[in-house]
Amino acid sequence: MNKRYLALAAVMAIAGNTAAAQAPADHITLGDQANSAMHPAQALEHYEVAITADAKNYEALWKAARAVIDLAEFEKSSEKRTAWFVRGETYARRAVEADPKDAEGHFQLARGLGRVALTLGVKERIKYAKEVRAHALEALERNPGHAGALHVMGRWNAEVRRLGGFQRFMAENFLGGKIFSSASWGEARRYLEKAVESEPDRLTHHLGLGEVYAEMGEPGKARAQFEFVNAGPAKEYNDRFYKEDAARRLKELGSGE
Repeated sequence: MNKRYLALAAVMAIAGNTAAAQAPADHITLGDQANSAMHPAQALEHYEVAITADAKNYEALWKAARAVIDLAEFEKSSEKRTAWFVRGETYARRAVEADPKDAEGHFQLARGLGRVALTLGVKERIKYAKEVRAHALEALERNPGHAGALHVMGRWNAEVRRLGGFQRFMAENFLGGKIFSSASWGEARRYLEKAVESEPDRLTHHLGLGEVYAEMGEPGKARAQFEFVNAGPAKEYNDRFYKEDAARRLKELGSGE
């Protein structure tokens, strides 16, 4: 009898261990489903459960970073936005630490830092920009066709060119930003066109490319990109905001004719 109970206990222990081992994967799947349904807060809950069960689960870490950055991007409260970004950066850094050879962790870190940089003053933005560029290029080294990293590099070039001439001079010569001399509108355009080519249905790429076309004095091409965003279906959490931005930019182009 004792042997039977011992055997049953052993089977139950094995089953319990198997269930525990599967739990992170199950929660990642549930998180993916919530993310596809444009519910990043729910997705984050599942990814964080997976991380609690497995602190070095790379997939859960970079997807948690993605969800947090999605939530932070258009958060109206500056305090909440800052808290989200810090949380997202933490998950992204942990993802890179867990698997430095994969592109996604580097991309999410570059993306998150880039969003933070846009909320800062010029000097602080320059400090962030160097790390944004480094991780975006790391992602592209591992996956040359990574649309997100291509987008980040396009935005990086555009944001550097948007700095005033004096600010760029100070960055290049006194703030350790020699890499900024490599930035150009041509590179911004090239990277964003490749992002659109890689993921032609994502509104964010078209919006970024339209912004660059507008700044380069090509209103017809800019209008085509903004119209695509304006007419396209919202498939991702922040697409509604991109559509609002595109509609505003279309009005600006129209009033300038």
